[in-house]
Amino acid sequence: MSLQIFTKPKCQESRKAERYFKERRIPYQLCDLSRRALSRREYEAIRQAAGGMWALIDEKSKLYETLYLAYLSEESAVEEKLLEHPLLFRTPIVRLGRLVTVGYQPEIWRTWENF
Repeated sequence: MSLQIFTKPKCQESRKAERYFKERRIPYQLCDLSRRALSRREYEAIRQAAGGMWALIDEKSKLYETLYLAYLSEESAVEEKLLEHPLLFRTPIVRLGRLVTVGYQPEIWRTWENF
């Protein structure tokens, strides 16, 4: 199974995640969200595994405030904005098959090392 790390530029948490896997010599694929956005199907799988759309949104980003996402009433409108602007995702998103974590979570990744 292939490990994927979805990142965005200048994200310290993503760099820590990358270092974590590099130090343990665990091969991974790095996916920069500023260059390649998630497809609808990838997004659906990650959203389901992460526990919903709001778990994926970086509410501290400037883009979140600029797009007024907190004031949108329909979830479908928020999802569309999220897919249009991949820098709204909270990173790193680490994916191993159907297993997904959002943010820096080495305690969970330790349990994955047997895969």
